[in-house]
Amino acid sequence: MENIIIRGVRTGDAAALLAIYAPYVEKTAITFEYEVPTVEEFTARIEQISVRYPYLVAEREDGTILGYSYASAFRSRPAYQWAVETTIYLAENARGQGIGRALYAALEKELQAQNALNAYACIAYPCGADEHLTDASVCFHEAMGYRMAGRFRQCGYKFGAWYDMVYMEKMLGEHKEPKPITNWNRIE
Repeated sequence: MENIIIRGVRTGDAAALLAIYAPYVEKTAITFEYEVPTVEEFTARIEQISVRYPYLVAEREDGTILGYSYASAFRSRPAYQWAVETTIYLAENARGQGIGRALYAALEKELQAQNALNAYACIAYPCGADEHLTDASVCFHEAMGYRMAGRFRQCGYKFGAWYDMVYMEKMLGEHKEPKPITNWNRIE
């Protein structure tokens, strides 16, 4: 992997992150979103998430953003506060270079510093051979130490096909009397 910098998101990153996300919306069933959000909508999402949870970008030394990863609330009720949902997107030309691993490792480190204990990945999963979706995300998460936790069958419809959704989980810490969750709030 070339020299990659992992840093906190900046509000000004929204257009570059959206450029990475848009092909996932337009060409894949990785996200069940049908329409690419506007830059304003995407900026609002970044601001909303990063007040509480880590939102990281990977960039080259020249400033080119190659991917991003963030955590968000798993559920809204207080008893779930130690559980988060993780998300990662890489530029099409950045896959297979270790950037996803670096982003997730940095994300997990930030989450542990916040006292998060459970990380969940909600992943679209093909019901067979499919041109819009593979099992690559499941394989990536397995390599990162996640394990299968559940499967919801044919719960998402996109491109004229039904897709399953799987949850994978990873324990980030020991489950004893929990410490309070702290806010990340490091948007630059």
